[in-house]
Amino acid sequence: MGWVQRLFDERDKFARTVLLDLSGLGYLLVGTQVGRAPTAAQWVLAVVAFAVALLLHRRPLVNLVAQAALLAVALHTIDDPMINQVGASWGLLEVTMCAGRPRIIWLAAGLLAAVDLTDSIGDPVNRVLSGVFGLTVEVGVPLLLGLVIRTSRQLARQAEERAAEEQRRRASESRAARADERSAIARELHDVVAHHVASMVLRVGVARHVLTDLDPRVSEVFDDVHATGSGALADLRRLVAVLRDPEGAQGDAALTAIDPAALPAALGAAVDRARRAGVAVEADIDPSVGTLDAVRGLAVLRLTQEALTNVAKHAGTSALARLTVSVVDGAVHWEVTDNGRGWVPAAMPSGGGHGITGMRERVEVLGGRLEAGPTGSGWRVATILPAADPAPRATPAPPPGPPAGASPASRAGAAPADPLAPEPA
Repeated sequence: MGWVQRLFDERDKFARTVLLDLSGLGYLLVGTQVGRAPTAAQWVLAVVAFAVALLLHRRPLVNLVAQAALLAVALHTIDDPMINQVGASWGLLEVTMCAGRPRIIWLAAGLLAAVDLTDSIGDPVNRVLSGVFGLTVEVGVPLLLGLVIRTSRQLARQAEERAAEEQRRRASESRAARADERSAIARELHDVVAHHVASMVLRVGVARHVLTDLDPRVSEVFDDVHATGSGALADLRRLVAVLRDPEGAQGDAALTAIDPAALPAALGAAVDRARRAGVAVEADIDPSVGTLDAVRGLAVLRLTQEALTNVAKHAGTSALARLTVSVVDGAVHWEVTDNGRGWVPAAMPSGGGHGITGMRERVEVLGGRLEAGPTGSGWRVATILPAADPAPRATPAPPPGPPAGASPASRAGAAPADPLAPEPA
């Protein structure tokens, strides 16, 4: 019944009415050509029926009553009421397809049958039998066709509703499964990872207070390890909160991103941490990075932390690294290179990590492409993050962080706050 549904679509009533009127006009003109010229009364009743059908195509019940009245007049005034019979039958078909209650359908069918039978009152039996037979075509056919189309529409709507309900059910099950998975991950992070990190931070804190005669350089390393571990615990708490309640975290930028104005200071803190680990870092950070949106700002920070961690891990703590971050026409140009000439401690593991993969995925989500590979004796990682759409709103850049050449000792008393801990390679 697909073609029937398309032919009798509820949105195409006007088009169907125009085609019906054109068919009636063709019938009158053909009659003129074969010698059966329509009378003036026939033309008048036909034109009125055409006009009524067009004007009332959105009100099928009123149109049926008007067409039935014209048919009653035509049955007693002209010899060929075919135009008015077709108009009344078509009106019944439209009512049957569109009526809200079944009782209206049967009342409309009864009205049309009564009008048609008035032509047989007082006539011979043959005329009555002919009138009753005519009801089958004039009333029965449109009624049956309308009911079939009406039922087909109802079945189609029910199928769509069932499909939508099934889709909603699957989406609900998928959300529930994802929620269970997030809860399991959150439990593992809380019970295993956070527990061990907290234990390490606690032991380092105890060592700082127990070992009072340490070399200042060793004490500085303890302070850095303690600060890094504390920042990692804070990140783990935020991550566990997001996993357990992602809806609640959507409106909290602290759980999902970084304040754009704090990005220069955060990048400076990442550079300082790499320097305290023994890596010589030359940083060229554009102050306008403070105008970036939170999502790209967080990506730049994470890429920097991961890249500098990889330099210390693979090139060695005595390597020379260069960080370049600039904003050109809203796009972020980011690059980290090293000379590959450092000394890698024997205790430092190499390979087997997923750092580059994670960096590439983070960049591709934002529409960029990560380039990573050897360059000379060292390694280069670079990308360009396209400008956000719409363009981010410019905000005043914060004061620049500590100068790139400042020594660790000069920063020991005023180390910048670490808003986000580095991710492991």
